Amino acid sequence: MSTLLTPAGLASLVEAGRVRVLDVQYTLSGDGPALYAAAHLPGAAHLDLDEVLAGPPGPGGRHPLPEPSVLEAGLRAVGVRDGDSVVVYDQQTSLASARAWWVLRWAGLTDVRVLDGGLAAWRAAGFAVTDRVPSPTPGDVVVTPGSLPVLDAEGAARVARDGILLDSRTSERFRGETEPIDPVAGHIPGARNAPMADQLDAEGRFRPPEELWAYFSDLGVDGSTQVGTSCGSGVTAAHTALALHLAGVEATPYVGSWSHWVTDPDRPVATGSGGEGD
Repeated sequence: MSTLLTPAGLASLVEAGRVRVLDVQYTLSGDGPALYAAAHLPGAAHLDLDEVLAGPPGPGGRHPLPEPSVLEAGLRAVGVRDGDSVVVYDQQTSLASARAWWVLRWAGLTDVRVLDGGLAAWRAAGFAVTDRVPSPTPGDVVVTPGSLPVLDAEGAARVARDGILLDSRTSERFRGETEPIDPVAGHIPGARNAPMADQLDAEGRFRPPEELWAYFSDLGVDGSTQVGTSCGSGVTAAHTALALHLAGVEATPYVGSWSHWVTDPDRPVATGSGGEGD
């Protein structure tokens, strides 16, 4: 069963009543709720990335893991029940959807899929949207945190040294030429740059698995060593983990990512193109 769904595939599941659809539209400006209010899939409830899929920003980074009790309450509020098949979608690029896909699986949900191309693909396929907000019956899901492994700073450094750590920020941020958000520019020594945009096609959908495999192979991924992902704050890292999953490689995100790495001034910082020579 593919992790990605087409609009037609999702429409069939919705018609059969076999899926719980969650809207996770999101931007760094925090206007996901406004995007949801303007248009969303019929019957979809909104799951807020900042409030439910991440903890408060602080020493753990800008998007640390959520407290399990907060995540469980948020999922129950949008009607998720134990055993539900869940599909998540965002505006287009699966940035927020990938974070939801990864966090929900970390929390023990076993059937989580992503609408490839998000709301834009749904509309392009001719399916209806709405601004009507549903009132789901509260769910009873029980989360099991830690169902997937995560990397801390020490683990990320080890993977960068002994395996492959892929940083999905833009090349300019990775090289340390600019840093618009975090207080220090650069990357974890040994990391390799895999910008999120390179993993998508012109419509904001994931490239085919064989293309993703070729792309990651060029970065040294061959299935023989551990692969980790990193980014600015742990959101895009989940996106690259999903792209690797589609290519047949299971990767472990560093959830704190760069925003956590730079909280300790003793941690080394590299600039430039990166890679094994850092």
